[in-house]
This record gives sequence, C-alpha cells and structure tokens, in this order.
Amino acid sequence: MSEMGESEQNRYDIVVVGAGMVGLACALASVSDLSDPGRDIGLKIAVIEAQPEPAKWQPQQFDKRVSALTEASRRILQNLGAWDEIQQTRVSPYNKMHVWDGDGVGKVDFDAADIQQPVLGHIVENSLITTALLHQAQQHPQIELLYGSGVAELSPMEDVESVEGEVENRYRTIRLNNDQQLTAKLVIAADGALSTIRTLANIPLKEKAYQHNAIVTTVKTQKEHGLTAWQRFDETGPLAFLPLSKPQSQSEPGSDLPDNHYCSIVWSVTPEKTAELLALDDDQFRQALGAAFEYRLGEIEAVESRFHFPLIQRHAEQYVQPGIVLIGDAAHTIHPLAGQGVNLGFLDAAVLAEELQRAVAAQVSPGNLDILKRYQRRRRGDNQMMIYSMMGFKKLFEQSSLPVRWARNRGMDLFNQSGWLKNAVTNRAMRVNTKLPKIAQG
Repeated sequence: MSEMGESEQNRYDIVVVGAGMVGLACALASVSDLSDPGRDIGLKIAVIEAQPEPAKWQPQQFDKRVSALTEASRRILQNLGAWDEIQQTRVSPYNKMHVWDGDGVGKVDFDAADIQQPVLGHIVENSLITTALLHQAQQHPQIELLYGSGVAELSPMEDVESVEGEVENRYRTIRLNNDQQLTAKLVIAADGALSTIRTLANIPLKEKAYQHNAIVTTVKTQKEHGLTAWQRFDETGPLAFLPLSKPQSQSEPGSDLPDNHYCSIVWSVTPEKTAELLALDDDQFRQALGAAFEYRLGEIEAVESRFHFPLIQRHAEQYVQPGIVLIGDAAHTIHPLAGQGVNLGFLDAAVLAEELQRAVAAQVSPGNLDILKRYQRRRRGDNQMMIYSMMGFKKLFEQSSLPVRWARNRGMDLFNQSGWLKNAVTNRAMRVNTKLPKIAQG
C-alpha cells in the first residue's frame, strides 16, 4: 500500500499520456459533460507529453502530415470547441473522390451530392488540429498540461491512503524522466504506435509489416484539384493526392480567394522504390510523380521536402488492464490508403469518454476494469474490421495476373454503377447514419 507523502497536487483522476490529436481530444471529451458541454463533471486530468510544447502554428507552408477527417471526426472537434479555430485558419473540404486502377480501366467516383451531403470530408493539417485542441485544453481549469518529460516507470495497481489515513480508490503511480511522480485512477495511453505505456504494461501486440514505406510531401499542381481527393492503385502501391486549399490572404494580403493548386501526397511504395525516389532531385521527383499520377492535374510545378516512414499494421491483443486503457495508434495502426487512422482514434476517444462519464454517474472509479472492458467491446471489433479491410485492399491491388486484373476492374466498374451499395459504403466511411457516441453525433 502506497501513502501520499505530499499534497493532492500530483494526484489525478486520469493521466493521459500523449498530447497529440487523440490524447488532447480524449482529455477534453472526458472532462466535460457530454450532454451539457459547458459543465465539467469534476474529474481532474493531467496530460503528459515527452516533447516540448509545440511552437505557435505558422501558416507560411503546409504541414506535411494531414488527416482526411470524416463527418464524425468533424463533429467531435466541433463539440470540443476546436473546429471554429480550424475552420477560421485553414481547412480543405472535398466533395468528390476519384479512385482508379493504374493497371487497367476500372474506376470508382464518389460524390457528396449522391448521399445528400455538402462534403465527403475535410483535409486538415495535423499540427493545426493539435494546436486548436491544445488551445481548448489550456483554457480548461480541470486539465493540467505537462510538457517535456516522458514516462520512465509505471507501477502496478495499488491502494493509496488519503491524508486522513483512509484507504481510497486504487491508483497507479507514474514516474517521469524528471523524477516527478503522479498518481492516477486511470492511465490513458495515447502515446502513439511505439507506446511506452503499452510496453511498460506488457500488453501483447500483433504486428505485421506491409512491406511498404509512405513518402509524404506537399506539391503544387498545374491544374486546380477541383475539391477532389484522388487515389491511383497499382501493384507497387497506392498514390493519393489530397486537396489542400490555401487562402491567398496567407500569401497575398487582401485576397480572399482560395488557391486550390496544392495537394498533400501519400505515395506508398516498396523499400527499394523508396530509395530510388528519395535519391532523385526535386525536378526528377516531380517528373516521376507526374508520370505515376498520369498527369491528372497537369504538371507537378513544385514539391516541398520529402520524408518517409515504414507502414506497419499493429493491433494490441487487449486494450485494457485495471487502471490502463489504450487509444489511437497505441492500440492500432493501419495502412493510410483510406485515411482512416486518426478517425478511428477520435472514435476511440469519444467512446472511452462516454464510458468514463457513465462511471462518474454511477460513482465508479474511472479505472474500473468493467467500465474499461465496455469501451474495448465497443471499439476493438470496429478497428479490427478496418484493419482487415485495408489489408484486403492492399492484397487485391498487388495481384498482377491477367484474370485477377480483369475481375478487379470489372468489379470496380460494377460497384461504381451500383448506386445504393456505393452510397451505403460512402455513408459508412463518412460515419453518416451510423451508430455513434454522443459527441460524434450532429
């Protein structure tokens, strides 16, 4: 049994490890009454981040990492108070998506008008999402932000005596790299794919390399993107052009017209192809990229610096232990070909917050295993289905035999003409007309 040798200062109901998009969203969603966002429910939350506090967001150039937000994710951000800042700063809605087989003639076109929606989604820079959520967290009196020191040790669950000597709820103790110690009824691991909390808790992980790297950068195209997301598949991997809209006032003061000649690209290729592409100078890379994209938007006029990272499928065999829960990339990572990674993370955060508020209403500790298992049941199957779907897409388009290519192209064309089936898939991908946690509802 551990005794609190100091004041209540370092004692929290919840400690969120990781101040990225999903961690900050989870902290904000957990601290406020989901039925009445203006009222907090009394939880005391600390958010720990190993990296220094991010610098002020700069509009001069696009962040190389972007997210394609579904309508459900947009609603979550709106209900957390972050969407207004994002919308007023820089956001790129898209209302169409064009997908085609680079080794054939099959294609699929998605249009928001077909499902009576104004847009299919929004492309937003990750750093801007994080900044907007951080600004909301900084204003909340029940959230404390601790930057610049990571987690060094995590204790097993233990009872903690109050200053009056009475045994209270069970806690975990976290020791940071700067030797600061915190206790919490619940530790939420939102610390990414290489989660320290998941490792310290010895939670098993299934991991499989996709044998692909993602090359990511921002490009300027000769033609406007037309508020369309573009994705070309071939046996070497998918290439996505995600539309970016820069208000010209950010580069040309006095102009309110958007500049729609920019795209964020995610090019998934083998490690050997990655090395070839990274060895090219900018002019050579622009030519290679334009040819791979079949010049759908004309010439690639400019390209920013490139970076790459390996694509690995990960899924924790369990999301919970007493006093510990995994969310976002700490629980699962998938291929970026459908842009669903952060959307799954936001739904994790929303569902967990809903279950934690159920616990508060029932006067149950947020670290209670039964409460956490409810979250796991609601999210693990959905995440698993998305993991299987992405692996299936990847394997389907890797096949180069003529019969498979014919069947694949024929299937794409039939799907494109299916009407109701295509609309149902679009609604599912956008999380429209599906069962969602309260904070993701309209």
